[in-house]
Amino acid sequence: MRRPSHGVALLLAAALLPSAPLAAQHYQCDLPTSLRLPQVTPDAPPRRLPITGYTLALSWSPEFCKPRKGQRRHARQCSGREGMFGLVVHGLWPQSGRSWPQWCPAPRAPLPREVAANMCISPSAALLARQWAKHGACMTKRPATYFKVTRILWRGLRIPDFDRVSREDGLTAGTIRTRFTDANPDWPREAVGVKLNARGWLEELRLCYDERFMPVACDKARFGAREEEAAKIWRGL
Repeated sequence: MRRPSHGVALLLAAALLPSAPLAAQHYQCDLPTSLRLPQVTPDAPPRRLPITGYTLALSWSPEFCKPRKGQRRHARQCSGREGMFGLVVHGLWPQSGRSWPQWCPAPRAPLPREVAANMCISPSAALLARQWAKHGACMTKRPATYFKVTRILWRGLRIPDFDRVSREDGLTAGTIRTRFTDANPDWPREAVGVKLNARGWLEELRLCYDERFMPVACDKARFGAREEEAAKIWRGL
């Protein structure tokens, strides 16, 4: 029996994940009717390493946009004219122990329609093009497979109402993990990384998967803030 290619195996593995109803993970969004993709230039040497797991990094858009509302390059995500966003996908990253593969040779750049399909979960064409070039090309040969796997993982999550969570008294990184695992009972809290900035505001959740796309305990770097560490969530509204 012929073994499936790595890209096909990747997609099959993700398709077998437990599914959950799609929650309101962005407040409003319309897919673009046309798209121009920038050319991506690597900023480091290629690194080919065996893949032992994955990270799905989810960025808290109101915090990202706080200093960027007037910047043209971030207009889709931050201006409010093309949608209002809560958590968005920063990227799906392959892991290799404490390191990660990156900038693997890619057979081709993604097509605009392949990128457009993810623009409501990652509202930046430049970000999507870079994520494919830096991370996706180390996972599969086809950009469409990388973006589809990202969508499957995203749709398998229930996202808590972090606007409401932001109003809780005594908010900590542990509270953020608890609210996520309350909404996603199959996720152990040790698989949910919380990244706070230097002032204690939520920047990202980093969800840790094994090589079969099942939740697994994060290493210290991805786990991020300690349970008792005070946290704040910028609502941006």
